[in-house]
Amino acid sequence: MKLGLIEDMHRIDKEAAETYSLPETLLMENAGRRSAEVVMEMLEGVRGKSLCVVAGSGNNGGDAMSAARHLANKGARIRVFLAGEHAHLKPSAATMYTILERMGIELHELNSDRDWDRFHMALKFSDGVVDGILGTGAVGELRKKTLRLIEEINLSEKPVMAIDMPSGVAADTGAVQTMAVKANATLSLGLAKPGQLLSPGSEHVGRLVVDDIGLPSQLLEADRLQLQTLDKDLAASLLPERAKNVHKGDCGHILIVAGSKGMTGAAIMAAKAALRIGAGLVTLAVPESQREIVASQVQEIMTWGLPETEAGYLGGEDAVQLVLTMANKADVLLMGPGLGRATETMDFVKLVATRTSCRLVLDADALFAFARLPEVLAECKERPILTPHLGEMARLMGGKTEKLKGSLVPAAQKLAKGCKAVVVAKSDTTLVAYPEGEVFFSALGNPGMATAGSGDVLAGTIAGLVSQTEMDFMPLLGTYLHGRAGDLAYEELGEGLLAGDIIGKLPQARRELLAWRQEKGIKDIERRLFSKGIDNVTFLT
Repeated sequence: MKLGLIEDMHRIDKEAAETYSLPETLLMENAGRRSAEVVMEMLEGVRGKSLCVVAGSGNNGGDAMSAARHLANKGARIRVFLAGEHAHLKPSAATMYTILERMGIELHELNSDRDWDRFHMALKFSDGVVDGILGTGAVGELRKKTLRLIEEINLSEKPVMAIDMPSGVAADTGAVQTMAVKANATLSLGLAKPGQLLSPGSEHVGRLVVDDIGLPSQLLEADRLQLQTLDKDLAASLLPERAKNVHKGDCGHILIVAGSKGMTGAAIMAAKAALRIGAGLVTLAVPESQREIVASQVQEIMTWGLPETEAGYLGGEDAVQLVLTMANKADVLLMGPGLGRATETMDFVKLVATRTSCRLVLDADALFAFARLPEVLAECKERPILTPHLGEMARLMGGKTEKLKGSLVPAAQKLAKGCKAVVVAKSDTTLVAYPEGEVFFSALGNPGMATAGSGDVLAGTIAGLVSQTEMDFMPLLGTYLHGRAGDLAYEELGEGLLAGDIIGKLPQARRELLAWRQEKGIKDIERRLFSKGIDNVTFLT
């Protein structure tokens, strides 16, 4: 499913009017009708129930007033409260206001203390609220009147249906400047919005319903829309299927360079994840002093000891040459989990990454080697896959984590473009960004996955899949299966799940997806996902 930024939605609305001659009032009518249906679903019918409809001065308010008419026709008692003034309504919204006025529906402005008292009492005795104050119009600080409306709605603790966006949530980023409506359901018009999936906005959305409201599919599925969700159908179309006569050599050979004294667990988990997701062969190369420890933990993994420094870290030209030779026999090279950050190790990582011709996945400490030097990654012979969490991503780009949270999508696009890499940005909503500008949002995952080793499992999962088929799409499939495995583990263990529990659920997640693919008759993806690039790449400062 495609996602729309504010500028995308403005362009779609404009083209709908100019190219397809779709009147604004017709789209508003469709939005109102569908909003009323969502309210009826939320409240299990509205006949005889009292509803407060809060409408802004723009088109979102017009949608709300259209919904008010449909709800009144279904037998609801409606009170409409204007967030602005009647005289300031936009033309289409003013048309909806006039219809309500002629129907005799209660319409109130909020100018005096008495008006606010009426609003407060209406909320107290209502069965539900329709939020049509701002929609996608929440940009920057909110007016005092809007803040008071949001506060009153939230304090009422009534079921709320928000039209397009919960008022106060930024549609592009999910940011909440001061406060936002806490909705039970949100109807997104035309396309879903990034702010409905990104925290903290996602926590205000409730049940998300997306409706095209009659907009032409050509506008909603256009290639220039670069954001979309990583859903089950897309993941199923990427899943490689095996013939009965395959052998381990057909299923991919992964070389994992990882581990250091006291951090062999990260290396082992990455290797186990690669095997559990279906890789045929895994060689785990660690500092020589740690090889016996690793070998005793997993029988199915081949182990190799690498030259190390006196302090027990990887480093030196001998280690570089040995890994490059081993990588020539592998399908994928994964570096990073538990490597440590010794200067010699960081030099080793940079030399291997830029010299090898093997497909490359970089995670954890391997990313530290490129802190504030992300452009060096563009020198890699193969397009690398980077799997940073937000702190690692900020370090790569020379910025701060808090600043990154407010601009995660464009930051991921810029990092992917500048590094000529696929970036899997790990967060509460994990993003997969490609150099061409495409970004995919994963809604899977849960709070229990905030545990040590979860990222190592993701890196191993992606590397394991990359070894089995084409590189470009496997970060998407790996992210999906990792999230689904985490959700399966969370159902059983809640916040007590361990990274190893995610590994244990990877085969089930893959089997589920294969069954879904076969049941729905989903074919291999037939079109190119990645359409165009982005310009003006500058890293955060």
